[in-house]
Amino acid sequence: MEQHKRMGDSSDMYLLSIPEACKRLGIGHWAIYQQIQNRNLKTVKIGKRRLVSTRSLNEFIESVEQ
Repeated sequence: MEQHKRMGDSSDMYLLSIPEACKRLGIGHWAIYQQIQNRNLKTVKIGKRRLVSTRSLNEFIESVEQ
């Protein structure tokens, strides 16, 4: 099976905005907000901003691959 490059290398950002996470996953903002609401994708809130960690993106990708 093909191995996917994990997001979270030292050159990657650790916290991504929702639009950045959408680009990384290749899905629209509506789909990502549904995954957040269904608790399939973990986020953090800093001030008024909701951010997604690269670790959370990796965990989400692994969960949908299974």
